[in-house]
Amino acid sequence: MNTTKILEYALEREYEGKRFFLENASRLQNAAAQGAFKAIAAEEQRHIDFIAAQLAAQNAGTPSELPELPTAGFFADRAENEEIEQKVAESMVADLPVLRMAYLIERDFAEFYAMAASKTEGDAHKVLDMLARWESGHERLFKHLHDKAFEQYAGMPWGG
Repeated sequence: MNTTKILEYALEREYEGKRFFLENASRLQNAAAQGAFKAIAAEEQRHIDFIAAQLAAQNAGTPSELPELPTAGFFADRAENEEIEQKVAESMVADLPVLRMAYLIERDFAEFYAMAASKTEGDAHKVLDMLARWESGHERLFKHLHDKAFEQYAGMPWGG
């Protein structure tokens, strides 16, 4: 498997993800969801920088360095450990489609990186596996936010 092509593709997807989160952060009604989108956009920039550095090292024929970064589940763990109050969750109902899209984007990223990691070895495998774990953490965060908001929506009387 051509690692350079995988990383180039990944870089483009990370740019798209960052753009999605930045554009939609201002559209969300819920402050917690807005904050999560802005934080994930910043995280996606770190992914962009990381992948770009991996590509540069690969193109220069030098060994890549794997940084020590926060665990993949930082955002998701925080969301799961903080209960969202009912009023806050109710205000997220209008955000359901955007939260669902964020979850699907992150799930796609995680699946792509895991698949690519399974087809590589050595440093390339380590890099892609690290990215897969990071994206899985983001996926859990948005699944949690979406599911909490949907739970409130499903319990609302007809007409909101």
